[in-house]
Amino acid sequence: MPQLHSSNKKLGRSALWYWRRFLLTFIPFLLFSLCLFPIIVMHWFYFQYFFYQSWWGLVVFPFFLLISLVILFLCCLFITAGVIRLFHITYNEGTYPYTLKEKNVFHWMLVCQLYTPMRKLLDAVPLGSIKTIYLRTLGMKIGSNCLVGGVIKDPCMTSFGDNVTMGEYAVLYAHIHDKSTNTLHIQPVTIGYNCVIGAGALIMPGVQMKRGSVVGAGGLVPKNCVLNKGKTYIGHPVKEKTKRQGKG
Repeated sequence: MPQLHSSNKKLGRSALWYWRRFLLTFIPFLLFSLCLFPIIVMHWFYFQYFFYQSWWGLVVFPFFLLISLVILFLCCLFITAGVIRLFHITYNEGTYPYTLKEKNVFHWMLVCQLYTPMRKLLDAVPLGSIKTIYLRTLGMKIGSNCLVGGVIKDPCMTSFGDNVTMGEYAVLYAHIHDKSTNTLHIQPVTIGYNCVIGAGALIMPGVQMKRGSVVGAGGLVPKNCVLNKGKTYIGHPVKEKTKRQGKG
């Protein structure tokens, strides 16, 4: 009987793995397909009633096509983010075996499937405050008057206080996928009030930037590092900038 129970348990875990593997493919396929429906309806209406009716239908078509692409982009942004928020597809702090049988790893993978294409498009097509709204929908805490100019790898594990400036090409990680141990390490990143993250800086999991701290351009802030209030840090990895360095 114990052997039968163990066999049934293994079979259940195997079925769970296949089911989650299927969902990782099916859910993005379904959602991105749904995003096309408004565009299909718009084009059907346009070609049915305007395009062939007069010469101006052809003249207006390039503008109509651009508007369609913008609407498609916005649909992809907020349908994917809305599903993530509605079904609370998030993950928690911890170190987990890198397998689909682990719920937090599955959620992380699914968020990556839905979020990564949109993140890359947002980098290519800056839309101002829409990026902030999108990241908040994904679960990121962002205070008022913030500039998110770089890449947030894990929105649900990242928080910004008020008046934070994040330069272009800076990257914030809240996860480490360690192939040597086949684990996924997740730890939140906390950026305090009035902080500045220079262009090209790299922030690793578990970092805390206290109020008014600054990371210089290209700086590397290692895992679990705490940057003190009002201090400036430079280098690779970062070290506190001294008055002597400032004069130089």
